[in-house]
Amino acid sequence: MNPTLSRPVSIFTEGSPNPNSMKFVVNFDLVPDGLSFDYATPGDALLEGKASPLAVALFGFEFVRRVFISGNFVTLTKDDETDWDDVLFEIKLFLKDYFGEQKPVFLQRTMDANTTKLDMDSETVQKIKAVLDQYIKPAVESDGGAISFYSFDEPSGTVKVLLQGSCSGCPSSTLTLKQGIENLLTRLVPEVKLVEAEGV
Repeated sequence: MNPTLSRPVSIFTEGSPNPNSMKFVVNFDLVPDGLSFDYATPGDALLEGKASPLAVALFGFEFVRRVFISGNFVTLTKDDETDWDDVLFEIKLFLKDYFGEQKPVFLQRTMDANTTKLDMDSETVQKIKAVLDQYIKPAVESDGGAISFYSFDEPSGTVKVLLQGSCSGCPSSTLTLKQGIENLLTRLVPEVKLVEAEGV
């Protein structure tokens, strides 16, 4: 391969509250702002609307149990038996080569399907999303996870959110949800009475 075609790639790692999850941060965006993709099984990486050659390749490591891609990072969740110290160098090297050769993170049709979303939100939902984006997402992303709006039931005041990446299966995510996210949302958006995680 022509070396002039490769891009400079720097990668650093950050631990997360989930000991089995590790965040691999790169020096450029992998996903357009506001989008994130969670793969709980290798088959998920082949699905229409979220197909990702990168996720397929990462599931090639036998210890990888989950792949999450958002912003400028990839969060990997490993099995219980593997020690991060034994595999970190191998993963970083793999990612450096993959991005350096500018291989695709997603299929083009995945990006096309996810960047033409139409928003028809109520005023309350717009407020909920604004709180999630401004106050909650940055904190969750710094731990290698992501949170996104799922639904709002007006009569009961219940907001459902999707927790992804290192938040999936993390012992402290329920506590974070109740003490942090619910407190903040009910205070800033009076219509909200309860926050629940969808699919956790």
